Amino acid sequence: MRRGGPLLVEGPVEIELEDGTTVSSDRFRVALCTCRRSRRYPWCDTSHRRRDPNAG
Repeated sequence: MRRGGPLLVEGPVEIELEDGTTVSSDRFRVALCTCRRSRRYPWCDTSHRRRDPNAG
C-alpha cells in the first residue's frame, strides 16, 4: 500500500460502511479508497492523485 493511495483487495468483497449499509463487488480485485476523496467511496476513483502544475 502506498501512502495516500488505494488498498488493493482480492475479490469478491463485501464491505460494511460506517452507516451500516453494505456494498459489494464481484470483481477479482478492487481498489479501496483510503484518502476519502473518492466520489465512489469506498471504491477508489484515483482522486488521491494530484496534478503538479509544473510537470511536463
